[in-house]
Amino acid sequence: MTSSSDRSPAVDLKGTYEVRTYGCQMNVHDSERLSGLLEDAGYVRAPEGSDGDADVVVFNTCAVRENADNKLYGNLGRLAPMKTRRPGMQIAVGGCLAQKDRDTIVKRAPWVDVVFGTHNIGKLPVLLERARIQEEAQVEIAESLEAFPSTLPTRRESAYAAWVSISVGCNNTCTFCIVPALRGKEEDRRPGDILAEVEALVAEGVSEITLLGQNVNAYGSDLGDREAFSKLLRACGQIEGLERVRFTSPHPRDFTDDVIAAMAETPNVMPQLHMPMQSGSDTVLRAMRRSYRQERFLGIIEKVRAAIPHAAISTDIIVGFPGETEEDFQQTMHAVREARFANAFTFQYSKRPGTPAADMDGQIPKEVVQERYLRLVALQEEISWEENKKQVGRTLEVMVAEGEGRKDGATHRLSGRAPDNRLVHFTKPQEEVRPGDVVTVDITYAAPHHLLAEGPTLVVRRTRAGDAWEKRNAASAQPAGVMLGIPTLGVPAPLPAAASGCAAPSA
Repeated sequence: MTSSSDRSPAVDLKGTYEVRTYGCQMNVHDSERLSGLLEDAGYVRAPEGSDGDADVVVFNTCAVRENADNKLYGNLGRLAPMKTRRPGMQIAVGGCLAQKDRDTIVKRAPWVDVVFGTHNIGKLPVLLERARIQEEAQVEIAESLEAFPSTLPTRRESAYAAWVSISVGCNNTCTFCIVPALRGKEEDRRPGDILAEVEALVAEGVSEITLLGQNVNAYGSDLGDREAFSKLLRACGQIEGLERVRFTSPHPRDFTDDVIAAMAETPNVMPQLHMPMQSGSDTVLRAMRRSYRQERFLGIIEKVRAAIPHAAISTDIIVGFPGETEEDFQQTMHAVREARFANAFTFQYSKRPGTPAADMDGQIPKEVVQERYLRLVALQEEISWEENKKQVGRTLEVMVAEGEGRKDGATHRLSGRAPDNRLVHFTKPQEEVRPGDVVTVDITYAAPHHLLAEGPTLVVRRTRAGDAWEKRNAASAQPAGVMLGIPTLGVPAPLPAAASGCAAPSA
């Protein structure tokens, strides 16, 4: 793995670039690779707020979100007059929507210079150069992975926390999800390559990593080792300087007892689990081709809580899947009451072109879906608040984050993540505290979506991760990093899985 997070810009500068990311964590991680590739090729990051005023604008797209294509073409349309005024400007479109629509993009937006897919992101600089020389659009969509993304240069968005991809693709056939068709069958990295990347990141100052995969705990199916994921978690526990390990998103089918044991017995694996349930109805789960039932799902949660009493568990739920009856919906409400999720990311079902569910009978009227959705949100909001209130009085270690507390300036607070990934706002101490440092605080108040520590900070621990943040920000020769559209990228704690059951939405 080559990291460009601390590199100086190439001498042969070609101009500025901007990467706009939509969709899941896998796309966010891919965009870090795209940024690294462009910087290796001699481009520099455009200033924050440039809004398309860059020499190269790259759209890394998602095909899971509703109206994803309309959003893309709307954004492309807004750039068309800008490109007319600046003939040397180039526009590239990659990601899942590019993999799916291919030539359609250039037909609908002929001012686009490059279209590339999920399997060949490493070709972007070459395709841009070819489009410039030949003065015509370059469309190149590979049908299988050309190189594992982690072999590509990277411009990480955080100095102190990082994504580490352990697999790409997915072997599931969920009827609401198009991702396997666009990212292909699961391919696993060798454990030694993953651990070497983690060790290199820790040497750069990273103290938290998130293991990433479309179905992260299926890791090993491509290697012939059913316990490979639990072994990987335990191996991460042996890496000195690595303080926090998270992973997203697992599938209940592959969530085995050895994984629970590894989570409980490995001190730096955080007491947090995001596991998509999607529905509490066995009938709907069957129609979704989810290979577990409510009893199995709740049984996993019971085992996790028995082994890790303070674990915070979150989930994804789809409301209004085709054929869902009121009785089916009540089964989901029952499962939510039983599971007592710390947080649930709820989605109103909408057709995704290219998925089996889009053609199913029993499509539910929008107003019915909306009414059920509001009932579910109200129930989960109540449970989230009750679960957060249980944190009041606890003393927690919080890793300080960057950009997670939107009101911190006005309230004289800082923000960060507890081990279980709950967001904590705490009173700013007199001594300097940097993102990546760790503070110890007493929780005094709970809201449904965050905790407050209103008293004095008990301990401030300066860390190598904080040193790394300080070093990056002191390097005035480098353009400052900008967010890629996800609100919690300061410390990339696992975001919710998308309604596809894969990685998390960011836009």
